[in-house]
Amino acid sequence: MKNLVIVESPTKAKTISKFLGKDYKIESSYGHIRDLPTNKMGIDIENNFEPTYVIPLKAKKHAEELKLIASKVDQVYFATDGDREGEAIAWHLQQLLKIPESQTKRITFHEITKQAILKSLEHPRAINHHLVDAQQARRILDRLVGYELSPFLWKKIARGLSAGRVQSVAVRLIVEREDEIKAFKSEDYWTVDGIVTKDKIDFPINLVSRDGQTLKKFDLKSEDAAKTVEAIKKAQLVISNFSASEVSKQAPTPLTTSTLQQEANRKLGFSAKQTMMLAQELYEGIHLGDEGALGLITYMRTDSLNLSAEFTAEAATFLSQTYGPEYALATPRTFKKKSKLVQEAHEAIRPTSASRTPDSLKTILNNRQLKVYQLIWSRTLASQMPEAIINSTSVDITAEATPYVLRATGATVKFSGWQKVYSAGTEEKILPLLQAGDVVKLISLESNQHSTQPPARYSEAGLIKALEAKGIGRPSTYAPTISTIITRKYVEKEEARLKPTDMGILVTNMLKEHFADIVDYDFTAEMENDLDKIALGKKQWQPLIAAFYKPFKANLLKKDKELDKKELTEETTDEICEKCGKPMVIKMGRFGKFLACTGYPDCKNTKQLDSKGEIEIEPTTNEVCEKCGKPMVIKHGRFGKFLGCSGYPECKTIKGLNTATGVKCPKCGVGEIVERKSKRGKLFYSCNTYPKCDFALWQKPTGEKCPTCDSLLTFAAKGMVKCSSADCKFTKENEVAE
Repeated sequence: MKNLVIVESPTKAKTISKFLGKDYKIESSYGHIRDLPTNKMGIDIENNFEPTYVIPLKAKKHAEELKLIASKVDQVYFATDGDREGEAIAWHLQQLLKIPESQTKRITFHEITKQAILKSLEHPRAINHHLVDAQQARRILDRLVGYELSPFLWKKIARGLSAGRVQSVAVRLIVEREDEIKAFKSEDYWTVDGIVTKDKIDFPINLVSRDGQTLKKFDLKSEDAAKTVEAIKKAQLVISNFSASEVSKQAPTPLTTSTLQQEANRKLGFSAKQTMMLAQELYEGIHLGDEGALGLITYMRTDSLNLSAEFTAEAATFLSQTYGPEYALATPRTFKKKSKLVQEAHEAIRPTSASRTPDSLKTILNNRQLKVYQLIWSRTLASQMPEAIINSTSVDITAEATPYVLRATGATVKFSGWQKVYSAGTEEKILPLLQAGDVVKLISLESNQHSTQPPARYSEAGLIKALEAKGIGRPSTYAPTISTIITRKYVEKEEARLKPTDMGILVTNMLKEHFADIVDYDFTAEMENDLDKIALGKKQWQPLIAAFYKPFKANLLKKDKELDKKELTEETTDEICEKCGKPMVIKMGRFGKFLACTGYPDCKNTKQLDSKGEIEIEPTTNEVCEKCGKPMVIKHGRFGKFLGCSGYPECKTIKGLNTATGVKCPKCGVGEIVERKSKRGKLFYSCNTYPKCDFALWQKPTGEKCPTCDSLLTFAAKGMVKCSSADCKFTKENEVAE
């Protein structure tokens, strides 16, 4: 074996292996082979912030295997991803394998296809230490904030809290949006809307002006609206103006990491984390039958809008042959670069082949992979198609002998252009042929009361857009940032929107008051710009870290002395403990605010508060405590809801609260199949009469029975349903809503 190629992913290694001959061995590093230690900071602050890297315990065996393989080959190629993270992994591998700089060969490619891999092997380069330094600087900055500020939060607010540099700013955005919502005061306003008809075509109208003045939102009062309706109903409605124009709708840009996550969230309902996981699978390679494994999209962490000349040429040919010459551009459309960091901006996210349509992959990709591929394919092709042409019409209708003018608008698609492949949500509104002087007949007219609405909570798409607009974070950080703040319970999802928890609000407000730089938008954005300058070789990383750390540490020591936990986390109330008569205070716990007796630890009386700050009444159940006979109530714990004795703290009996499936147990015929968790946290489904009945399944039952053997059917992967019996091979498409 002459050559060793090391990538970071085993899937990527498997895909690449089919492109190279027997002279190449492809191995995976399984991500980072070295990292900062987990049990200590690992940064020598006194020695110019020098990091100490270790090989994680789980990677030690594999590291030794890579050393052995590398010692038996003539040349090692580092083929990790082409961004900062990938460059850092390549550098760590080079350090681990002790390969001299002069012999180091670094290769990068934007897509996992044979042509791209072979081309990269023809043009190896050295490791870019500026990119490595930028990644190290980010890692060290985040470690310093996390290791210094997290213990402070433990001490001053609650154990188990942690702080992150970018995450804290993201939470601030969500908290401040919640503040706007709470401070919002709704105002009422009225509109006058109706339906008219001409030539048997009905179309909507709305009041737009009075006495020649355009009506603004709050100009029409309640009493005015009612009078207006009555006056217009008595009047003859005559066309006073008709205008038509052609409007060109620009083609969308190809997708970047940010816009992919936003579009997938809006159109598909996918989280940023879910979207990136699916995109990673498409990038690293999908097995295409006789073709073998192949990368279906280009690298998915990018802020570039570039498309290669080869791809745009292929796209033009495909569009012309598939939809007609009028749907292809004579000259490829280019877009202004968004990236400040040219080295990282290879290409936008695109399919590796324009002619590989989503329809051709329907039997190969699972449902979610197909949806993401469809989004990428259609958006990329749309970016290389002509503008859509929309016929826009506007009709003014005068209510004769009144001061009122109403308007109708219409739109028809003259030429679909890029909308042929990518949905833009354009709705056609067809108006009849009209001209000045025509009379239209009123079918209905009414005044409608509306109320102004507060700003909506951020969706994941909205938060990513806001972070990007403020220059906070980079393509690789959006998904893990959102995932982290939800995992840490600073934010929770409510109806697909991001809502701050009480803990998130408390921590954010404390950071804003006492550690302003950590959550300052401009400060964080400037730090990102400085990291970009390091990647470009225009700035050294150690001075940047020192400039941040010294004032940060000084302030931390100062606040440690000044701030008192009770002042930060407790609020006095008028509530008196019914058990001991002492005052109760509002405290902050893992699950939000609660009332606690000041007589603790002698009195342990507590009461959970709901989102409105009112005492939460624990729902009682029909179950009775088996130890003391008192009713069992539904309580909240770190793992969710559970049943607890209402006699607590005298009686501490607890039981799991299992989610019902509504499916009767087929074994005993008495119990119901409920959702449970194993000791390792894995979901399974079993009879709720256990241990009397031990029936159990790993997959969720659909409620239907197998037509072949009469066993329960269960939900399976890739939108399928299968028989729960190991001896039965019955499967079918999922027609049951899970």
